[in-house]
Amino acid sequence: MSAEARTAVVTGAGSGIGLATATRLAADGHHVICADLGARGDRTAEAIRAAGGSAAGATLDVASDRSWTALADALREHGARLGALVNNAGVTRDRTLLKMSEEEFDTVIGVHLKGSWLGCRAMLPLLREHRGSAIVNVSSTGRHGSFGQSNYAAAKAGIVGLTKTIAIEAARYGVRCNAVAPGAVNTPMLASVPEETKRQWLDGIPLGRFAEPEEIASAISFLISEDASYVTGHVLDVNGSEHHA
Repeated sequence: MSAEARTAVVTGAGSGIGLATATRLAADGHHVICADLGARGDRTAEAIRAAGGSAAGATLDVASDRSWTALADALREHGARLGALVNNAGVTRDRTLLKMSEEEFDTVIGVHLKGSWLGCRAMLPLLREHRGSAIVNVSSTGRHGSFGQSNYAAAKAGIVGLTKTIAIEAARYGVRCNAVAPGAVNTPMLASVPEETKRQWLDGIPLGRFAEPEEIASAISFLISEDASYVTGHVLDVNGSEHHA
């Protein structure tokens, strides 16, 4: 692990928005820790290195405090200059309220909301060592509510409150905290959605298409960069002007 370049930790880096973000931040000059379950992060890191970037894989269960502590300890051991944290990892367990199990609710809240909170708590001591560091949490336009997603909507809405609170608390250290809120994005998660549902979603998007992961990565890159040095506590919707019911 290089101690010279600013290090960026990206969770859920094995696919979708996380993969695109890790790739983009490496192109921006960061040494990227590609964190995910199993070997998913390793594969992303290998692809980045093959393209000439700097990256390392890390196995991380974002819902586990022990897992986050182990990652923070490893970063300290290698003398990493942590400059950015992107809390992106996500899962869905869609079901209507009366059919949703407590386990399905807890799983989604645990990965999205608790995982983001744990990540911020574990990484802030490292981030505050370098003024100008930044956190980006991935929320969603789904925070406004979506049929069969009470767990997901609650988690993504919670991330907005979390982001705004951490922005206030971390400002004293020169650390910024923002969120991006994508609409529907062409990721493996979207691929599992029924075609009829996707057609209905498209009807509510004035731009007439779904986002590409790279477009979300560009927004994250901006919020991490010096170009956003006075932006904190903000939620940036990247949604093609998607309508909400």
